[in-house]
Amino acid sequence: MSIKEKIGIVISTKMQKSIVVLIENKYRHPIYSKTIKRTKKYLVHDEDNVCNVGDKIIIKQTRPLSKRKCWALKEVVK
Repeated sequence: MSIKEKIGIVISTKMQKSIVVLIENKYRHPIYSKTIKRTKKYLVHDEDNVCNVGDKIIIKQTRPLSKRKCWALKEVVK
């Protein structure tokens, strides 16, 4: 089993030990060949509250920590 990793930007740090990360994916439309941006928000576990809004971070997939949180902070790229 491989561990999935994603790169995103922190958009909220209002919770304790949790952050909200926005991840943007670009793909080409199969018929019209236009590049389309899709964004998705992930709840990420931040044990030491080291992230600030606007930080660029790497997250990794973990076991489910709550109903919506199954990602953890790997490192802050800034």
